[in-house]
Amino acid sequence: MEILDEEQLKMAETLLSDLFPQSLQVYGYIFQMNRVKSDHMDVLVDRWPDFRVILIRPLREKEGDFFKDVSVYSKDGDKLKKILLETEIVNWQNYLCLGIDLCYEEMITSIAATRGATGNKLAVCHMLRLQDPSHLPQTDSSTVAISSLDESHISLVNKTWKFGEGEHSVEFIKNMIRYLPTCCVLDTDGQPVAWILTYNYCALGMLYTQPEHRGKGYAKILISAISKKLHTQGYPVFCFIEEENQHSFRLFKSLGFTEEPSYRAAWFNFNQFG
Repeated sequence: MEILDEEQLKMAETLLSDLFPQSLQVYGYIFQMNRVKSDHMDVLVDRWPDFRVILIRPLREKEGDFFKDVSVYSKDGDKLKKILLETEIVNWQNYLCLGIDLCYEEMITSIAATRGATGNKLAVCHMLRLQDPSHLPQTDSSTVAISSLDESHISLVNKTWKFGEGEHSVEFIKNMIRYLPTCCVLDTDGQPVAWILTYNYCALGMLYTQPEHRGKGYAKILISAISKKLHTQGYPVFCFIEEENQHSFRLFKSLGFTEEPSYRAAWFNFNQFG
């Protein structure tokens, strides 16, 4: 496989935009890489420009980098299987979190066993996209204070994130707050009581409202505000919702997000550290 250079990455963004929704996560990584130089990643293809497999591989240089997933888009299951079995593109001996179309579950499980990697399926998610933000509700700025997170809020976000791992995940969240769009609701003391962030592959995530402030509609306000911001800046507006999280699924659907029913995204965890 070959690593794409800057000019090829720009072309890849265009090519992948015609292959939604299956390509959207890989597209999101490349979209960010073409605009924000915050993460060190390789984008590899089996051939260029008529690729059948495209793989995002993070360069893990420090602890926080272990929260960066390997992400794969493939048009050809046989070619993908050959690459994963016969090359060292993916390191199956170290910790690995792999994001891929759920249709490849049996293949990934089999390859992992062959490679001696132990792990499990971490999550299966709906992908929801917002293509038209014009129907999102307006926010009354006189009653709700909306702002962006800053680095003083890293600890607050980290300790409430479902996948937070103490100090291990601090650097990951720091990069999200430093380089990517965020949105929060502030209380009268100027402290965040609810927030939403953008992952390094452009998806909305880490939506959270502190328990004592729930029931006030803050989640809907935040999704609307950040979706409008992202759309204005040319970002794709989408999120992944775990299948069991029906509350969030209904919330995003009520705001105009739609899904492709035949598609599910999955993450697989191997050689878990800690």
